[in-house]
Amino acid sequence: MEPLTIAMVGQRGVPATFGGVEHHVEEIGARLAERGHRVVAFTRPRYADVEGSHRGIELTRIPTIHSKHLDAIVHSSLSTLAAIARRVDVVHYHALGPGVPAALARYLSGSRVVLTVHGLDGERQKWGVAARTILRGAEWLSARVPDATIVVSRELRRHYLQRHGRSTWYVPNGVDIPRAATGDEALRRLGVRPGRYLLYVGRLVPEKAPDALLRAFAQIPGDARLVVAGGSSFTDGFVDDVHRIAAADPRVVMAGYVYGADLDQLYANAAAFVLPSTLEGMPLTLLEAAAHGTPVVASDIAPNVEILGRSGPGRRLFAAGSQDDLVRALRTTLADLDAERAGARALRTEVLDRYSWDDATLATESVYEAVLNGETVPLGALAT
Repeated sequence: MEPLTIAMVGQRGVPATFGGVEHHVEEIGARLAERGHRVVAFTRPRYADVEGSHRGIELTRIPTIHSKHLDAIVHSSLSTLAAIARRVDVVHYHALGPGVPAALARYLSGSRVVLTVHGLDGERQKWGVAARTILRGAEWLSARVPDATIVVSRELRRHYLQRHGRSTWYVPNGVDIPRAATGDEALRRLGVRPGRYLLYVGRLVPEKAPDALLRAFAQIPGDARLVVAGGSSFTDGFVDDVHRIAAADPRVVMAGYVYGADLDQLYANAAAFVLPSTLEGMPLTLLEAAAHGTPVVASDIAPNVEILGRSGPGRRLFAAGSQDDLVRALRTTLADLDAERAGARALRTEVLDRYSWDDATLATESVYEAVLNGETVPLGALAT
């Protein structure tokens, strides 16, 4: 297809540090740029200091109001106006809240509008009643305003079809073959030993349930440690509660956000990665941990089951919200780490075969081509 100018709206910034949306935009945006497209990503001042370009993506800093309720919508609105002024071919929104201004791009410009739903943000517990109501309205708009709506999991596709009667494009997140984890600087800094710690990676927000993990871990005897790598996302009160629970167990290490080579070291050397979430879109951390060949323990919500398939060695599922079942899964995993690692190696092969950023990029490019040609969602692989 002919080269396009594509504006990415909704991400906090590139290069990605924390946040699945940001990683999604960076990985797909960089590959679209490699394929000859001009990709412009609008960034928020407090997230990324890089200006100019990154991996072929043009970075444009747009101001916003740094507050829990205004940060995303103000930035997305101003980014939309900037995209309209540039007369881009495609305005691609990411996430429900930032997608609210999509109507401006759809009806006041000649651009095609695409929106990727990364999760049902209106169900996130950090929001109050008013914010949840607005985000549920944003979900309603996401099924009606864009020329194409993309979802990252089959569960989201089912939700949109049943709730809104909207056929969506299914483009799951991807994962790369991990870099070889060399050195042990991160482990030494945190005071943990290879194979002797459990790992949580993610924002400290209620729906990811790090507090439930801490309470379950307190029931696990022995000298194994728990590394919690993550921080606040406008959830300072909840983070304070998490730190109070963690302080009661000297085996817990609160690492803050960890990126890059340090995170690779933590993934590669963990006894197991644990994801106790009650709500996800398509969890990148679970894909990353599995790609490292690390045993995983995850709640049995639909997106996790989509990745893991079944419960067994190296891929332990537990009943979401059940502390007792999480304790059982952790004990089972730690009881025979050799068997868990063997199962994790098989899972690694499956995940690398099924989830690819290259495939996700080609699928996204197909969506752009379809909307520019006035086509609807096909009945083939992208829509299954």
